[in-house]
Order: sequence, then structure tokens, then C-alpha cells
Amino acid sequence: MNPANHMLHPKALRYVAAVAQLGSVQAAAREVSISASAIDRHILLLEEDLGVPLFERQPRGMRLTAAGELLLALAQRWKADLNRTLSDIKHLQGVSQGQLRLAAMDSHVNGFLPEFVLAVAREHPGIVLEVDIVSPDEAVQRLRAGDVDLAVAFNLKPGRDLHLVASAELPLGCVVAPGHPLASQAQASFKEVVAWPLAAQSRALAIRRYLERRHNWLLQEARPPLVTNSLQLVKSLVRSGSHVALTSELDAGPEILAGQLRFVPLKDKNAQPQTVGVAISAGRALPHIARMVAERLGVHVGDYLARVRAAGAETKRKKTKPR
Repeated sequence: MNPANHMLHPKALRYVAAVAQLGSVQAAAREVSISASAIDRHILLLEEDLGVPLFERQPRGMRLTAAGELLLALAQRWKADLNRTLSDIKHLQGVSQGQLRLAAMDSHVNGFLPEFVLAVAREHPGIVLEVDIVSPDEAVQRLRAGDVDLAVAFNLKPGRDLHLVASAELPLGCVVAPGHPLASQAQASFKEVVAWPLAAQSRALAIRRYLERRHNWLLQEARPPLVTNSLQLVKSLVRSGSHVALTSELDAGPEILAGQLRFVPLKDKNAQPQTVGVAISAGRALPHIARMVAERLGVHVGDYLARVRAAGAETKRKKTKPR
């Protein structure tokens, strides 16, 4: 923690957080460079003032009580707000720096996310970007709770406490290996897709819940021989040519760019698109740099999708070009 944080962050909250993280007063004392007796005294005074114990003192260490958990959450919010305030102060000085927390999906890790992280490091070397991989539901919850500053997730809906910075449609389709019979088609129907072994995602992934809401009959008729929460396993089986999968261009982006998979849109009128969006909290003030990075992320996702679609179109053009 830098000197400014040290002066502005209440000692009692820092000590509670350190003991909660490390499990003992002695370990916390070493972490914050102060005597164990001083930390113990601060915690005892805090417990006396609040009228409740914050820790269960056990032979093997300290464990937070329910009241302690609430105070730890306060400490984390205080630290996040402090980081945002310091970032704003730096911005007033013409310096783009600070700490930002981003919630993203597991399917983004092997797609556009690494390029975006590198772009932020190159364009704003003073920013520390902390990335949490979560589900779409968790992304919204963390935004609302103030645990993250921005999120990129599927099927986000704007609301009073959620502001969509950018959004793009993701047509539903199937991904197949280049040599698969469906690969040469411009579009495919649901009936054509369910004629092949389907690698289906489990309900842990957003696409499966989307399919259940809108096209549950298809999953029942297909009787998928594989159900998994691993997108990488799904794509590996599809690359082998043994299975097909229902998903979006974004999920298969790296493989489409590498020529390892083909994306075939579904032509059924009931095949409603998903969306991918970048959101920030509408209910709390954010540093200017957070809004700037959120807008940069929206542009990056759009550019990445355009590259994936161009690669898919070029592959189809070469495949259909007369020889």
C-alpha cells in the first residue's frame, strides 16, 4: 500500500482485513509492519465500541464472525472507493493511472481478453487492471455491489443501476469442423443441426440457459451425448469433426480466426440473437479512467467481432470460388 493509501485508509479496517486474510494477529502484524499487540488492541477497542465480537479466537487462528464479515465488506468497499478517488486525483493532474477491476467470462479468456489487457497496458501504463472471471449473473451482482468497476458479459440488460456502454448482437449458429458437411452451407436449420451429435454446454454456461429458455425442444430432440461446463472441451470435440455445437461467433472466435472451425448461422426465424455488452454501474460515481477503459473495451469487442466475421466470410469465399 502506498503512503497516500496508508494515511487515508482507517487503521482499524486495515487491521481487520489483514487478520481476516492471514488468519492470525501475528501474521497480520508482519504484513502491515506493526506490533501484534497494537493490532490486537485496535480490534478489541473496535469490538468494544460495536458491542459484538468480530473474530472467533481459535487455537489455530482467528475466524471472522458474521459481524466481522460485514466489517470486512466495508473495508473492501472503502479500499475500492479510495482507489477510485486517488485515480480521479491523478487524472486531474493529467496522469492516467489507478486500479480497475473488470468482470469477464471464461469464454473471453482465450479470445479478445488477452489483446485488450495488452492494449490497456500499452495505452495506459499507470493502470493496474484486475480481472475476475465470473458468470454473467455474478458480473451483474458484483457491479451492483461495487466489487468491480466494469463488466463484459452476455445478455446484459440496462437498468436503473446498470449502464450499458456498448452492446453487440451475437447471432445464434452452429460451429463445425472445416470438413463437416454443414461447413459449406451459408445457413443451417435446427433440424439439420440436431441430425448430428451435439456437444452441449451445461447450465453453468450462459449459452445453455439461453437455449433452454428459447429452444428447449431442440435440446430434448437432440439428446446430446455430451454435456459439459468446459467450452474448451466442446470446441475440441467440434474440431475433431465428431460433434457440432450451438454457440456464437464470439465463443469460437480464436478457432474461426485460425481456420479451425466454421460458424454457420441458423436460418430459423425463432433463432433470436444473444448480445455481448460492456457495462458499468449507473448507481455510483466512477473515475474518468474507468469510463474511458469501458469505452475502449466496447470498441475492442466490436473490432474483434468484425475480424472474426471477416475471417469467416473469407473462408467461405475461398471455399466457393470456382477453380
